[in-house]
Amino acid sequence: MSSTPMQTTTQHRRRTFVPGPDTAMIDVSIDGIQLQVPQGTTILDAARRIGVRIPTLCHHDDLCTAGVCRICVVEVEGMRNLQASCATPVMQPITLKTNSAKVRSARRHIIDLLLAEHYGDCNTCKRNNNCELQSLATEYGVDFYRFGHPTEPKYAIDRSSTSVVRDMNKCVLCRRCVRACDELQGVGCLTVASRSSRAHVSTFANKPLSGVVCINCGQCINHCPTGALTEQDQTDEVWTMIDNPAKHVVIQTAPSPRAGMGECFDLEPGTPVTYQLNTALKRMGFDAVFDTNHTADLTIIEEGTELILRLYKALVQKDESVKLPQFTSCSPGWVKYMEHFYAGMLDHLSSAKSPQQMFGSLLKTYYAEKRGVNPKDMVVVALMPCTAKKYECNRPEMNSSGFKDVDYGLTTRELARMVKESGIDLPKVPETGFDEPFGEASGAGVIFGATGGVMEAALRTVIEMVTGKQVENFYDHANILPVRGIEGARLAEITITEVGPVPDLVKHLVPDWEWLKGATLKVGVVHGTANAQLVMEDIKSGGPFSECHFIEFMACPGGCLGGGGQPIPTSPEIRAQRAKAIYQLDADYAVRKSHENPMVLQLYREFLTDGPCGHISHHHLHTHYQARGKFIG
Repeated sequence: MSSTPMQTTTQHRRRTFVPGPDTAMIDVSIDGIQLQVPQGTTILDAARRIGVRIPTLCHHDDLCTAGVCRICVVEVEGMRNLQASCATPVMQPITLKTNSAKVRSARRHIIDLLLAEHYGDCNTCKRNNNCELQSLATEYGVDFYRFGHPTEPKYAIDRSSTSVVRDMNKCVLCRRCVRACDELQGVGCLTVASRSSRAHVSTFANKPLSGVVCINCGQCINHCPTGALTEQDQTDEVWTMIDNPAKHVVIQTAPSPRAGMGECFDLEPGTPVTYQLNTALKRMGFDAVFDTNHTADLTIIEEGTELILRLYKALVQKDESVKLPQFTSCSPGWVKYMEHFYAGMLDHLSSAKSPQQMFGSLLKTYYAEKRGVNPKDMVVVALMPCTAKKYECNRPEMNSSGFKDVDYGLTTRELARMVKESGIDLPKVPETGFDEPFGEASGAGVIFGATGGVMEAALRTVIEMVTGKQVENFYDHANILPVRGIEGARLAEITITEVGPVPDLVKHLVPDWEWLKGATLKVGVVHGTANAQLVMEDIKSGGPFSECHFIEFMACPGGCLGGGGQPIPTSPEIRAQRAKAIYQLDADYAVRKSHENPMVLQLYREFLTDGPCGHISHHHLHTHYQARGKFIG
């Protein structure tokens, strides 16, 4: 298998400076400390190299340089004015001070001016104790409002979106949300309107978020330094359900929140708290706690089978109506991006629901019958890393159980607040397993949380189904490394040199695998919808990605582990630590392939009895709108 990373515009616009082999080294003196840096390195990066901290506000490692807040100013010898360290490159030898009286006074005045426009009470703000403006005010000894403080809100709070709340009274005009929406996601639903004292972050024509092209991904929230952008909080509604004795309240938890939740309790990024969280959830009053990895495994079977059907119809039956490449459909932000920007290519999307929605349907049918619970009295809560999951569970087609399949989607941050409200010190509680019948899942379901994880899980299953051999014969420890990586988009190929018998699970769909012998399966992996846009345009123009058979798309940077509902702050380093945790969890599982999950096989024996992509599974596990269903038998 070979792989080719695709460099993207999004990556090139990031602020990190990469020197070339012939870049000159420049002498720099920072607070009396001597060092050499490559020409073109920013003062901020130079200071970081020697452990000198310069405070920032508009700066973020995910985004291009803006230099608008001026919190990071430094005093450069020979220059009359203070310089913004994030935007000033070192082009010649310089001497500078990061903590002179002039610098401290300037920073203090900037903070005072920001506070003079910042309306709201810190104690009632969701970002209390995790607000960059609040931290700077504390750091610089702000103990009164030097230039006054707003007593009335200037803007109405926009609660129209199912996922995101905008309170522009708390905005500091750092433009990080604007840049995240544009650079990381390629959506551009936010902009800065007007100028001077009238400048403010706005949507198109100042419409509510529900009335503009927003994919609900929440990256604006993750990159906002204050409480101007938050998730639509549903914790009170969930508490009401838990406190109602007539309701049977269950929760499913996805792998990415479990790899990030510890950060809300002062643990290092990437510290998994899966089984401590199970204990906390039962103490909080949930009637059952289930692992979303089960339906991640189910997604692999259904989506993989759908791919096989598409390939069979295209390659053997010569059906020209079949759309390839097939796109993954488990990221609701990505699906909404497709609906807004590439509606003419929706037939490329897999019809398979996301693991969250598959689980909701199963819980209100299969599980409800087994437990003797009336589904109308069941409340399904989903712990997800994603604000778009709130939107997804409210989509009108997500009711194949006869009821709303998933009632509430909670972000990692929301559930962390609920745990704290319960007086539970999460890292110190004992471990508890998941409840049956959805207890132990597979490692393939775990890696769904990282970019490339869905593709790797799918390949583990497809390789074994087609060749009849263990994937470990081809990849050490079943780790398919060519689809892992942090590139914005990646290509990989696998040539099928041998085939085996068709497994019983899909024998009703294809007679044999001879038609795949010698074929080269081409796959792609993409994360961040700005990168997705480049790949979609590449497909339309007949580029390398147009030759793929299967492409994994994730809306957020790094995949679900970088989702808009994950703990704040976020950065490439933090996401890398979360990914490391996810892959380590995968390695520790006894079962690491979706098609070997005993509960998944039991579901096909007892409930989805006509097999993957059959009529029963299509009713419960696939979407029923637009033209996607025509590929399913």
